[in-house]
Amino acid sequence: MKNTLLWHTTALATSLIVALPMAAHAHRPFLLPSSTLTQGADSIVTIDASSSDELFNLSRPVLIDNVVISGPEGTSVTPENSVAGKQRNSFELKLTKEGTYKVSALTDSLSAMYKVNGEMKRWRGTNDAYTKEIPANATDLNVSRMQSRVETFITAGKPSAQALKPSGNGLELVPLSNPTEIFAGDTGNFRFLLDGKPAADLTVTIIRGGNRYRDGLGEITLKTDKDGKLSIKWANAGMYWLSANISPPRETVGTIAQPVRRISYSATLEVLQP
Repeated sequence: MKNTLLWHTTALATSLIVALPMAAHAHRPFLLPSSTLTQGADSIVTIDASSSDELFNLSRPVLIDNVVISGPEGTSVTPENSVAGKQRNSFELKLTKEGTYKVSALTDSLSAMYKVNGEMKRWRGTNDAYTKEIPANATDLNVSRMQSRVETFITAGKPSAQALKPSGNGLELVPLSNPTEIFAGDTGNFRFLLDGKPAADLTVTIIRGGNRYRDGLGEITLKTDKDGKLSIKWANAGMYWLSANISPPRETVGTIAQPVRRISYSATLEVLQP
């Protein structure tokens, strides 16, 4: 569902932050909930959407005009009280039922480079706008599709699994155990899917928050197996940022029928003290 209360003034900048591969920029997009666990239903959780090179400090807002929330029964939940800020965008989630919720901020856009009379042009927009806005005499076309998914997970009372089912579109994380029941010392098992199929040999980066207080990022880099699975040993409690991206070689050329796909995923997970 779309949260139509929000703005378009920062859409271009924030969609660029979210959609580009993580290695191409320092800012890391995230959804940071005020709590990942509540005692039961009728609680309210505030979620900040921001990006920063210092996790999880608020620096630049992440676009939230297409937030999708899956509730415990697999039904859609509408975000409330959206607020636009210069360092973050925020909204509230009312947990009306017990169980696990998946919160996703999605982007899906096209960009193109082309020439008109020998002059290089750049364009960004939707698939529908492409045919209207790209000149008929354009040459040297190179079209890219940028898809991103920024997620977090919240449980009210007893955990559930219905909301964790994948959509089959883009790069997705499927937790093989509940993502809100993670404890330091545990090993978490996950699977990545690309368009519903195992994302094999995918590089995944895990960074614990608070890196401004460390000499280095302290990141962990892992790869998925042939089934898209990987295991993560959680050494310490804290908030963690997990990310992966898929991009073709820079020289790859795309068309409107088959654009070059640049896909990114990131999630915020909380590891608890046992």
